[in-house]
Amino acid sequence: MKVQDVGRELGVRYVVEGSVRKAANRVRVTAQLIEAATGGHLWAQTYDREMQDIFAVQDEVTQKIMFALKVMLTPEEQARFRRTSTRDLEAYDYFLRGMEQYLRFTKEANAQARQLFEKAISIDPKYAEAYASLAVVHWQAWIWQWNQDPQGVDWAVDSAQRAITLNDSLATAHALLGNFYLSKKQHDQAIAEGERAIRLDPNDAESYAWLGQILNYAGRPAETIGLLEKAMRLNPHYPEYYPSILGFAYRLIGQYEEAVAAQKSALSRNPDFLSAHTVLAVLYSELGREAEARAEVAEMLRISPQFSLKVYGQRVPFKNPADLERYLAALHKAGLK
Repeated sequence: MKVQDVGRELGVRYVVEGSVRKAANRVRVTAQLIEAATGGHLWAQTYDREMQDIFAVQDEVTQKIMFALKVMLTPEEQARFRRTSTRDLEAYDYFLRGMEQYLRFTKEANAQARQLFEKAISIDPKYAEAYASLAVVHWQAWIWQWNQDPQGVDWAVDSAQRAITLNDSLATAHALLGNFYLSKKQHDQAIAEGERAIRLDPNDAESYAWLGQILNYAGRPAETIGLLEKAMRLNPHYPEYYPSILGFAYRLIGQYEEAVAAQKSALSRNPDFLSAHTVLAVLYSELGREAEARAEVAEMLRISPQFSLKVYGQRVPFKNPADLERYLAALHKAGLK
C-alpha cells in the first residue's frame, strides 16, 4: 500500500516503514519515518548487527523516531520506556508464537498458547509479559469450560500477580487482574484495576477493551461504548473481541440491531469466536428469532462440546442478579442445557 493510503485508513500523521532480513547470526534492519500526507521521509537508517543485538536496535529505532517527532516524554513514560520485557531472543520468539495461538480462540489453540508461554517463562523466569499472557489463556480456558479444573481461575490470578510483581507498570497485567476480580464479582476492585491500567498506559487499546468488559457486567454499559470506540481508534486492526464487547454493551442498553451487527462483525474476523455466538444466541432468543438462536447454540456446542449452562451461569459475573437471570433464561430458551 502507498503510505498516503495507510495514513488515511488508520487516521495517522506518520508511518514507520521498514524490513528485517536475517542471514545466519546477522540481521539487517531498515527503518524509515514517513509523513503520511506527503510521503516525505523524516528519518531513515539501516542497521547491520549480530542477532543478539536486535533488542538494542529496537530501542535505538524507538529513540530516533521520538527525537525526529520532537516527542517529550513524562518521567513515567521515560521509566516505562527504559524498562525492558526480555532480552532473550528465544523467549521472545516463544512469546510471539504463543500470542498467535491465543488469538485463534479455540480450545486446541489455547492449550498450545499455554505451553508456549510456559516455555518462554522457563527460558526467562522474569518475563512479565509472558506471565500476563499465561494468565489470559488460563482465564479463557476457565470461563469457556475448556479446562474443568476449578482452580483454573486461581492459576490465572497467580500468573497476573506474578507479572505485576515483576513489572508493576505493566498495564495489561492490571487490566487482566481487573477481569479476575470481575470473575469473583468484586466489581469495585475490578473497575479500580481497569482504570489503573489506563492511567499506566493511555495508549494501550487492550486496557480500554478490558475495562469496557468490566463495566458491562458492573451495570455501566453506556460507558463501555466510548471505551471500545477508543480501543478501536488506537488499534484499527482490532481483534474480534472488541466488537463483541461493544455489541454486548448495545444489548444491555436495548439497541438490539447494533448489538447483532457488532457480533456478526466479530464472527467475520473469527467464525469460531465462542463469545460472539453466545451473545447472538441470547439476542436472537430475546428477539423471538428461535431458529437463529438455536443455530447459534449449535455453533457454541460445536466449538465447546462440554459447554454447560449451569456451569456458565456460575461464572457469568453480572452485578445485578436480575440481569444474570434474564441472560441465562434466553440461553435456556435457545436450547442450551
